[in-house]
Amino acid sequence: MKKILAAVDFSNATSGVVETAAEVANAFGAELHLLHVIEPEPTYTAYGFTPDEFPAIHTFHQETRTRAQKTLDDTAARVATADLTPITHLGDGSPLHVLAETAQNIGADLVVLGSHGHGVVASLLLGSVAEGMVRKSIVPTLVVPAGKAE
Repeated sequence: MKKILAAVDFSNATSGVVETAAEVANAFGAELHLLHVIEPEPTYTAYGFTPDEFPAIHTFHQETRTRAQKTLDDTAARVATADLTPITHLGDGSPLHVLAETAQNIGADLVVLGSHGHGVVASLLLGSVAEGMVRKSIVPTLVVPAGKAE
């Protein structure tokens, strides 16, 4: 096992995911990659508007990226050791799609992500990145229960 990718969403599950991924990376002497995905900027083209007509949306998205990168860097620094220097990635788009694509692009041997403990109805209505990765990923996926962070 050479590369581990951890999905970081800054929720209460994040600390358990990152700690677990760091433990596995240390045990195998693997690289640790941390990924946070930002939802894409809204588009108003269907309504005949251009992004230039809504500059505040673009500004907000850029600020979101800046803050997310800082939080991601801080998260990486918390688990960094002399033998482990996490590599951070910031993606835009659907979390499931970007996570699967990043896992493939970096050649991940394992994906670690958290479960938020949503019920069946919430998973059906909202979808679940963890469930999607377990069902569709060709990379082994480790799901850290939500309770691990508490």
